[in-house]
Amino acid sequence: MINGIKPLNRSLRWGMVGGGGTSQIGYIHRSAALRDGTFSLLAGALDIDEARGRTFGQQVGIAPERCYADYQTLFQEEAKREDGIEVVSIATPNNTHFEICQAALEAGLHVVCEKPLCFTGKEAAILVKLSEERNKIIGVTYGYSGHQMILQAREMIAQGMLGDIRIITMVFAHGFHADAVELENPSTRWRVDPKFVGPSYVLGDLATHPLFLAETMVPDLNITRLLCSRQSFVKSRAPLEDNAFVLMEYDNGAVGSMWSSAVNCGSMHGQKVRVVGSKASLEWWDEQPNQLRYEIQGEPVRIIERGMDYLSPVARADDRIGAGHPEGLFEAWSNLYRRFAIAMDAADRQDKAFLADFWYPDAHAGQIGVNWVEHCVKSADAGAQWVDFNLQ
Repeated sequence: MINGIKPLNRSLRWGMVGGGGTSQIGYIHRSAALRDGTFSLLAGALDIDEARGRTFGQQVGIAPERCYADYQTLFQEEAKREDGIEVVSIATPNNTHFEICQAALEAGLHVVCEKPLCFTGKEAAILVKLSEERNKIIGVTYGYSGHQMILQAREMIAQGMLGDIRIITMVFAHGFHADAVELENPSTRWRVDPKFVGPSYVLGDLATHPLFLAETMVPDLNITRLLCSRQSFVKSRAPLEDNAFVLMEYDNGAVGSMWSSAVNCGSMHGQKVRVVGSKASLEWWDEQPNQLRYEIQGEPVRIIERGMDYLSPVARADDRIGAGHPEGLFEAWSNLYRRFAIAMDAADRQDKAFLADFWYPDAHAGQIGVNWVEHCVKSADAGAQWVDFNLQ
């Protein structure tokens, strides 16, 4: 990867819904998708304001006639073109994800969707089934999982270097919303409005990120039941939580915990995942994403560095520059978009054997996140009771 060779012999024809000039996340989608030449941005419905969306679309290189008023028109008109889009990214508020994703799949498009994929387990099951029936890929932008050290941890755990997995601790707790910042910030306001984000705030917006990182590191473990307690310290956010604690039990006897918060005063980001085994532990912190702590009981701590020859080839496959140079979130997202493109190309070629062993944040990952939030809310609203976890 370090040499920048394109993984495909073509560029996928790509469009966007949302992600316009006022979007917090649109630029990283475009930067990530376009970096390796695997996607070509040709069309979009970028803004709820048609004129503003058309102006912005032209500023990022989209022809004016392919800047559409809404996603329905985008899908309909592009389907008429010989060079119409074959992939769409959804970067809109959460409450629109299900309907746009469903419409895109029905239009024969591959999808890259912001999380959450939708609001309910039933909706998630519909999207998973539809993607399978239409042979279309759904990629979910769990952006932090694109850091190479996550796959390094996965390989070390698979090789038994930690022994039997006993404990997984997950944290995503920052302090930037310790006050009611949404009163002055429109881009934050919708994130604490149930109309737009559904039944939760920090559980869905923050906690599902380290949850997926843990799933990636230890893919063979499955949650069997969980208990959640959630709080609204900024009272105007109720019934949505700005702080939550979750306890989990896994099918191998391991236990897990999650602390998710937007009111952790003084914390910049605070996302960490620690996996504890019978022999050793691994810990990854997203503020130092190029390092992985490897701790063997009774021995000095080892700091494993990105880009080094001693890493697994799986982890090094996404390197973009030599060891010692820091890589960040934009590189991680680029790694995911590169993987999305490879998966989409394989699906188009009906290469099911390749896809069976190829890792990326897929529709099933999105489904687990949606169901996890749903179960957490159910537990918390029942007075922090244990509930069985399943995908139904």
